[in-house]
Amino acid sequence: MIQTLLVANRGEIACRIVRTCREWGIRTVAVHSDADAGALHTRVADTAVRLPGAAPAETYLRGDLIVKAALAAGADAVHPGYGFLSENADFARAVLDAGLTWIGPPPEAIEAMASKTRAKELMGLAPLDTAEVTEADLPVLVKAAAGGGGRGMRIVRRLEELSAALEGARAEAASAFGDGEVFVEPYLEHGRHVEVQILADTHGTVWPLGTRDCSLQRRHQKVVEEAPAPGLSEGLAEELRTLAVRAARSVSYVGAGTVEFLVADGRAHFLEMNTRLQVEHPVTEEVFGLDLVAEQLRVAEGHALGKEPPRARGHAIEARLYAEDPARDWAPQTGTLHRLAVPAGVRLDTGYADGDTIGVHYDPMLAKVVAHAPTRAEALRKLAGALESAVIHGPATNRDLLVRSLRHEEFASARMDTGFYTRHRADLTSPAPDPYAPLAAALAAAHGRSRFGGWRNLASQPQVKRYAMAGEEHEVRYRHTREGLAADGVRVVHADARVVVLDVDGVQRRFEVCAYGDQIHVNATRLTALPRFPDPTAHLAPGSLLAPMPGTVVRLAEGLKEGSPVEAGQPLIWLEAMKMQHQISAPATGTLTALPVTAGQQVEPGTLLAVVEELSS
Repeated sequence: MIQTLLVANRGEIACRIVRTCREWGIRTVAVHSDADAGALHTRVADTAVRLPGAAPAETYLRGDLIVKAALAAGADAVHPGYGFLSENADFARAVLDAGLTWIGPPPEAIEAMASKTRAKELMGLAPLDTAEVTEADLPVLVKAAAGGGGRGMRIVRRLEELSAALEGARAEAASAFGDGEVFVEPYLEHGRHVEVQILADTHGTVWPLGTRDCSLQRRHQKVVEEAPAPGLSEGLAEELRTLAVRAARSVSYVGAGTVEFLVADGRAHFLEMNTRLQVEHPVTEEVFGLDLVAEQLRVAEGHALGKEPPRARGHAIEARLYAEDPARDWAPQTGTLHRLAVPAGVRLDTGYADGDTIGVHYDPMLAKVVAHAPTRAEALRKLAGALESAVIHGPATNRDLLVRSLRHEEFASARMDTGFYTRHRADLTSPAPDPYAPLAAALAAAHGRSRFGGWRNLASQPQVKRYAMAGEEHEVRYRHTREGLAADGVRVVHADARVVVLDVDGVQRRFEVCAYGDQIHVNATRLTALPRFPDPTAHLAPGSLLAPMPGTVVRLAEGLKEGSPVEAGQPLIWLEAMKMQHQISAPATGTLTALPVTAGQQVEPGTLLAVVEELSS
């Protein structure tokens, strides 16, 4: 039996595996890069081992270091989590060769399915030849042969864009997975991403654990997932389960895995088989009442599954909470996560605790929030309400986008597809801040002064404070009176440093205020306190392009230099952050008048990358 298990991963999944192991009485070993030395997964495990030498973004890809760490810590088993080395057959073999128990499928099964190109061939399919793509094949999707999470994916709608898409996808895949192989397949514009969770033992039993819908995606990475996939005919659902079992049996699969499909026009199109646990596995757990990590451990110890899987019950929906700004091309955000709390009644899987730092090296997912209820409509309402009332203090997140997505009519009626955010992102990210949030912030800040007689017998000028909210500047005015704080248009019922209650047209509204320096959170609204007198020297030239996030300048457009003519929309600079490449394009047709950065340079948010002087009309 397994006594001590090393988790060869980080963040949320490492914490989630540790939780199950603790329930089973299994000791745990965490591994970490220097950047993760104080991360939550290292604190919840029984012990932690530093992985030396490699850069933070590459550390968890070093299978040799992880095997050494397992042996040094006295582990007798290794769980790869998901991502990183979970679909690396050589790593699985290295674990087994070291005499350790591997919590995953046989290396041969990983090898057969880990490459998406080989998996398609195994299922009787074949990708397009990149050298023979024609106009008739468009649109096509460039994909990384290894890994997942949307990295290394590009949609190509014009033939002349294919070469650049292949180059960019190869670079991103090599950075994320250590493997730059890519392939091309037809892109179905209005398909749904549907998958089947499987679980197989060493005795020949394969369980198809229902379907999941993962159609809401940004950058080809899933954002909202649910089980079961809604709106499928029973015949199509049965076909998906049958194909999933067939894929598993074709490689003598063992353990937990996922078979993914694109469903369009009532037909199922095989995408790939992920030979690992998936990020979205909690929705299957909630519906089937299973702990899939515990089942993985039991299978690895040689236990047999029952003849039939448990019966499904109800509906579960998961939303991935990211530190990112959806309105700015999903730009990842960094900084301190001061507070993260969700209401009781929903599941929170996270790799962060209050006060932790969100860094630049890894995926910006903060947490997964999961709701389970008897029906889909109830699960939707429950999850949207929980997210709306969650306390999230720190960098910008996609919380508002998630709430609006869950309440969108197209999603609520299960008519969504993978183009949902392409069609609706603008509407879903339109600012809708609370207009009374700046006043509440100002009154909370003024509370201390009002207690010491700030009022005067004679009328005086109101106090003025300025805040940035949703990209706009807001100025608020209030007064100190004999009765306390006052403002026009509302009645101040109560105000202290943490709670403000306003009577607005006869309705009392409560605002909870938390300040972290100049960053203020008023209920779910983020504000930045602005200086009363702006710095008159602060000025940026028109056409200035600033780094939207911390990262590395990985390359510049070929031949780009100061004085170069540029066209509107022309890609100029590629910035890599959190293993994703972000393209910085010319805002207008004109001349590049400044280029202060070079390839390989590290930049912080707001760093000047280039200046484009617009061509005068």
